[in-house]
Amino acid sequence: MSEENKREKRKAIIPVTGMTCTTCAATIEKGLSETPGVEQASVNFASEKASIEYDPSRIDLAKIKNTVSQLGYGTATRKAIFPVGGMTCASCVARVEQALSSVPGVISANVNLASEKATVEYIEGTEFAELRRAVAGAGYELGSEAETLEDVTTATRREVLKIRNRFIFAAVFGLAIMVIGFGPSFPGKPYLLWALATPVQFWAGWRFYRGAWGALRHRTADMNTLIAVGTSAAYLYSMIAVLAPGLFAAGGLEPHLYFDTAAVIIALILLGRFLETRARGQTSEAIKKLIGLQPKTALVIRDGKEMEIPVDDVQVGDLILVRPGERVPVDGLVRQGYSSIDESMITGESMPVEKKTGDEVIGATINKTGSFQFEATKVGKDTTLAQIIRMVEEAQGSKAPIQRLADVIASYFVPIVIVIAAITFIIWYFAGPAPAFTFALLNFIAVLIIACPCALGLATPTAIMVGTGKGAENGILIRSAEALEKSHQIRTVLMDKTGTLTRGEPRVTDIIAIPSFSQEEVLRLAASAERGSEHPLAEAIVKAAYEKKLKLSSASDFNAIPGHGVEASVEDKKLLLGNLKLMKNGGLSRNGLEEEAERLWEKGRTVMFLGVDGRVVGIVALADTLKPNAREALQQLHKMGIEAVMLTGDNQRTAEAIAREVGIARVRAEVLPEHKAQEVKKLQSEGKVVAMVGDGINDAPALAQADVGIAIGTGTDVAMETADITLIGGDLGGIITAISLSKRTMRTIKQNLFWAFAYNTALIPVAAGVLYFAFGQTGVPTGLRFILGDYGFLNPILAAAAMATSSITVVFNSLRLRRFKSVKFDSLTRGGATMAIDPVCKMEIEESQAAATSEYREKKYYFCAAACQKAFDENPEKYLAEEKNRA
Repeated sequence: MSEENKREKRKAIIPVTGMTCTTCAATIEKGLSETPGVEQASVNFASEKASIEYDPSRIDLAKIKNTVSQLGYGTATRKAIFPVGGMTCASCVARVEQALSSVPGVISANVNLASEKATVEYIEGTEFAELRRAVAGAGYELGSEAETLEDVTTATRREVLKIRNRFIFAAVFGLAIMVIGFGPSFPGKPYLLWALATPVQFWAGWRFYRGAWGALRHRTADMNTLIAVGTSAAYLYSMIAVLAPGLFAAGGLEPHLYFDTAAVIIALILLGRFLETRARGQTSEAIKKLIGLQPKTALVIRDGKEMEIPVDDVQVGDLILVRPGERVPVDGLVRQGYSSIDESMITGESMPVEKKTGDEVIGATINKTGSFQFEATKVGKDTTLAQIIRMVEEAQGSKAPIQRLADVIASYFVPIVIVIAAITFIIWYFAGPAPAFTFALLNFIAVLIIACPCALGLATPTAIMVGTGKGAENGILIRSAEALEKSHQIRTVLMDKTGTLTRGEPRVTDIIAIPSFSQEEVLRLAASAERGSEHPLAEAIVKAAYEKKLKLSSASDFNAIPGHGVEASVEDKKLLLGNLKLMKNGGLSRNGLEEEAERLWEKGRTVMFLGVDGRVVGIVALADTLKPNAREALQQLHKMGIEAVMLTGDNQRTAEAIAREVGIARVRAEVLPEHKAQEVKKLQSEGKVVAMVGDGINDAPALAQADVGIAIGTGTDVAMETADITLIGGDLGGIITAISLSKRTMRTIKQNLFWAFAYNTALIPVAAGVLYFAFGQTGVPTGLRFILGDYGFLNPILAAAAMATSSITVVFNSLRLRRFKSVKFDSLTRGGATMAIDPVCKMEIEESQAAATSEYREKKYYFCAAACQKAFDENPEKYLAEEKNRA
């Protein structure tokens, strides 16, 4: 091998996870060795590391990581977000990404112009100093990961002030140059104009020279190059006209001065940059709000004493006291007390959630009513809020496929513009009207100045930042820009039943008693028999009895009969509680209740018969009830033209009963966990973009296979790690909100890209002087002369104003997404059925409290809902009849 080829090879040591034996190491080694571009691979099981030599021109670390993943193993990598300073356009983005990717150990680098941050995935052991050197070599600054958002915000504020001060300086001096320039002549006037223009050119405009020099060192060009060349041409031409006017006279030319053009162009571009930077800061408003939710202190109980400490000093296991009106400082479990907590800032749900001993509480939520003590289980970067912030930051730093296309176009844009400007100068100099050199120079400057890669670079990231931030505000965590883009194409939503459409826990839905027994007595005896059981159905029966405040009796001679039910003695009565087979085996008369049982089975209920002293006296039916808003969410999906498919491991009859209740026409029942991903593939083979909604470990493969995986936040960590989108609160309305937000975001991106492309496509020819052929002979109409002069040539000053306007327009168009409203359903659950809040109650509340605060109205809704629930529980038939009449 030649010395040159040796230099082309790179070595990397990658930590590998998931290996259990030397066979695993051999499998990975073989798989890597067979990968094109990998020259040599050695995997050490003991150190859990893979040593690889590869050809970077054929394969990169991202593909190597993907190969290990496909073999069924993982790689121990880190992902960090660093602030980047000095970027001005999409060309800068490409250079920073290229610089970071060139550092050994970096797997991927995504740079966001709007947030001015770089998201870098790299192998453990990669030094930050190497990353910083690479970025500095490209002409930019890389901040440390340890810098907080407050540090970055402060730095951004300083940058905004710096730009503002330079703009004011350039504007004042530029105006003075214009006033003096158009005024009467006096001795030394050209030298005064030159003196005024010089600090504007080289102090106020120094950032453009610095950026252009950085680009030139890397043999490329960006927006700074265009501005520096354009303004320098006007400045140098004018300087020569001041110092050596005889050169122009010898050539038969009149020495015009264009100091005002250079100065005002710099002032206008600085104005555009000032407004754009300030507006871009608003795109990360959601992150700032989330960070602002974190309490600064916590009231910790240690050694029996209450002490207020910084929240950063809270440790796992600490006992923390929270009073009414205070924020919960970290995540934990309630150990003492009872309260209701407003979790809307995390989950998007407006109704307070009741908390009792053993319940989880989330940091940053607000305690509404009582005091309680809880044990800290997650602190620092492990809290739910910290994870949400990290996920949103990573999503904002990622790139949608449509953005990658825009970046590719932008990377070729500046060199093409420079070529167009040069051709424009040559054509007008040799073929233009007199004074040809003046027109050629002005058109050359106008083309350079009006071309705007900024709008192209900002079109997608600004919209993605606002969109993902808006999602987080509504309890929807979007993992990447690609997921946000893909969601608007969803045509089929595949839903797991248990825990997704339903609550995932059985509840008593029906109680039927023979004439000599009451429903309360049947429930009381059944609960008394099941009191000592830990079976989920038994717990549901006991819970229903407690909710109705029934007094339970002690059971003796308890015996669980596997697969059938239980037997016990309660109040000297022999009870049997279980399925029909248990009743038949015991020889109990069914008192005609089999027909009622058949009706309940058709609805997908689990039916338990209660036998007392040799005869069946009643039925207790249970079911995994629907989640609130499930029916409304499915109806909304149908209205959007999206097909819903239920996927479950349950039997066909139960699945179809739930499907009928929510309005799903297509059901896949009795599907084993390992086959769920295959069902997703089948739907994808029909040409559909499929979203999978699930909450359990068994849903993870299907979530990964789907085009968009949506995890319910109340489910397992594995499901949420696999999914592209997480609904924190578990409300299915979040699916509608996520899809609607994706549609709005993509519409905004397309508007931005259209504006950016249309602007450049339309105005570059105008700047090049194409309108001369329309107005050159006849003259420009009076109303357009301020813009196009006498011959149809665009004034370079107006070109600068138009260029600044294009970037500002794109940013402000993206900020309109902040007005997006999530989907909300006015509903509550009554007796296991989801129904609308009584419309009369709702109307009365809204009319009587029209001027009251939204928080007050929410409380009124809450109490109205509780009253309606109570009325329904006492007499369902009566309540439904009354509600129908009132509505």
